[in-house]
Amino acid sequence: MADIANKYPDNVPGKYYVDNQCIDCDLCRETAPNNFTRSDDGGYSYVYKQPSSPDEENQCKEAKEGCPVEAIGDNGEAAAAAA
Repeated sequence: MADIANKYPDNVPGKYYVDNQCIDCDLCRETAPNNFTRSDDGGYSYVYKQPSSPDEENQCKEAKEGCPVEAIGDNGEAAAAAA
């Protein structure tokens, strides 16, 4: 399970984030290309844009569920503020 304390600083603020468990497998970037991108310097994915439509939300959820190392979290700033 992703740990918000270990999220990469590249992630934009909001619900979704990627933490330091990422193995750069490319699944999230293929599943939700409008929201995830790669840090070429670090060799990991991160959230560069939070979902802004139901389709993007579904794609981010699918990416989170499919992540082989559970490096994607959905309890970031926006989720905490809504709780």
